Amino acid sequence: MKGMNDMLRQAQMMHKKITKVQDEVAARTVEATAGGGMVTVTANGSSELLAVKIDPAVVDPNDVAMLQDLVLAAANEALKKAKDLMAAEMRQVTGGMNIPGLF
Repeated sequence: MKGMNDMLRQAQMMHKKITKVQDEVAARTVEATAGGGMVTVTANGSSELLAVKIDPAVVDPNDVAMLQDLVLAAANEALKKAKDLMAAEMRQVTGGMNIPGLF
């Protein structure tokens, strides 16, 4: 029974660490650009888009598709960076152990 209690206590401690790291990472931001910096997207560690900046020079009413592609590319890269950031921080907490559904 003592072994089970120790295991439960360790699980609770790990859960607290994971929650703390998730909160810390959620507060951090990542940034990605496309088109040589013409479009910049900022996301947080929770993979929420926070801002999109578009250089007015890239706005061409005759080529809206290009602008859409740049925004999409920057947004996808920002979200990938946010996901990678969370995964890297979680690996430190879990010692590299893969816990399904954690991140």
